[in-house]
Amino acid sequence: MAVIVPRWEWRTFGPGVDVAAPQLAGLEPTGVQESDELYLLTGTRPTAKVRDNLMDIKSLIEVDRNGLEQWRPVMKVAFPLAAADVVRTFEALGLPAPETTRDPYTLDEFLAEFGGAAGPVRAVRVHKRRVRYRIGGCTSEVSDVTFDDVPTRTLAIELEDQDAVAAAVRSVGLGDYVNTSYARGIAWLLAGGKRRYAVIDVGTNSVKFHVADRGEDGQWTVVRDRAEVTRLGEGLEKTGAISPDAASRTADAIKGMVDEATADGALAIAAVGTAGLRIASNSAEVLDTVQDRAHVRVEVIPGEEESRLAFLAVKQGIGLGDGRLAVFDTGGGSTQLTFGSGDRVDERWSVDVGAVRYTERFGLDGVVSPETLEEALAAIAEDLSRLNGHAVDALVGMGGAITNITAVKHEMATYDPDVVQGTVLDKAELDRQIERYRTRDAAARREIVGLQPKRADVILAGACVVRTVMDKLGRDTLTVSDRGLRHGVLAERFGG
Repeated sequence: MAVIVPRWEWRTFGPGVDVAAPQLAGLEPTGVQESDELYLLTGTRPTAKVRDNLMDIKSLIEVDRNGLEQWRPVMKVAFPLAAADVVRTFEALGLPAPETTRDPYTLDEFLAEFGGAAGPVRAVRVHKRRVRYRIGGCTSEVSDVTFDDVPTRTLAIELEDQDAVAAAVRSVGLGDYVNTSYARGIAWLLAGGKRRYAVIDVGTNSVKFHVADRGEDGQWTVVRDRAEVTRLGEGLEKTGAISPDAASRTADAIKGMVDEATADGALAIAAVGTAGLRIASNSAEVLDTVQDRAHVRVEVIPGEEESRLAFLAVKQGIGLGDGRLAVFDTGGGSTQLTFGSGDRVDERWSVDVGAVRYTERFGLDGVVSPETLEEALAAIAEDLSRLNGHAVDALVGMGGAITNITAVKHEMATYDPDVVQGTVLDKAELDRQIERYRTRDAAARREIVGLQPKRADVILAGACVVRTVMDKLGRDTLTVSDRGLRHGVLAERFGG
């Protein structure tokens, strides 16, 4: 008897099909099929549908590192269902066994008793017109579907070879898109079909998480925006590698964000990595750890690309005229600088100037002497010597150090991005905060209103980097942008 190997399946709905359309346009169809089915939504993970008068239930076997799913048929019984089969149906769906009132049940009787407004089952009538293709050797289909007369489209790709499926998904431009089963797709559409997207920015000191809805007018509405300090780059300056503990806690944070975005109904999750992952000798192993645990692929982007995307976010969020503008984003492992005028980027580059590095080098996580502070500032100035001779009409800063400095300025017990956005910081405020941090250890800094407790170790070094950039560019003030890399990625990848 032949052994049936379950296929690895991947699917997207609505906007994802539009993204893939140009790549699908030149393919020759291999077949067309239409069907009418009845999906039974229960809020549990197994899927149930009625097709050709059969109750057909599948259970999820496994989800792989790419988010692909394997499903196993667990029940296929014809109507009318015996009372015992109704009980089996509920057990297969992970629902409490019902009290049966008849034996057997026709489909109409089953729906009347268990599918009413107060029942555990919601029946959705589905019509499918499926056009099949081959993508990268995988079986694929684009379907025009109506759920209770609400239309949408879906693209599915499947094969026994999971690597081939993952490669095929990426080949049509959908590497960031979430694998969405029929049950989740139906729920998404019937809930309004929001174009919701997520971005995860994996930095050297913190992981930033942003979820937003794109409206029909192209404007974004924020659903979630937060950061979690994981200290991915802890010890990186000394060892050149990311420690197992840092990799593990970062992977856990990313998994939580992926789970949250999926529960929120995000259609796609873009994850990007920056300086720490660019320079670590074991970056590939860390990325594997993240993908195995969180089922998301983190793309490590070049420093210049990081700068360009940050500049894009600033130009969309702050109006500063058409003069020469410098935008800098300083993090735990690097600082990105972009120079431009109007919407034009003239120059962009990245330097390994980050708060974690100087904190570890000069012991800036505790009380430090004025002499040590001067040594740190001199080292930062030397490492930022490429800025010498640059003149700008306006300076914008972003990143965790700058937004925390801004929150301290405003004494914000609860972070408010609308207050932070557009705040002007001057040198006097930077000097005041540098002295405040210099004279306190990390424990005492955590008592400062507005300062994120997990950033207390590195805030002095971050403030020194900010102050040095202002000196180098000859600016007495800078404008703060709460928007950063994650907003630029969101606009570029999902703004079309």
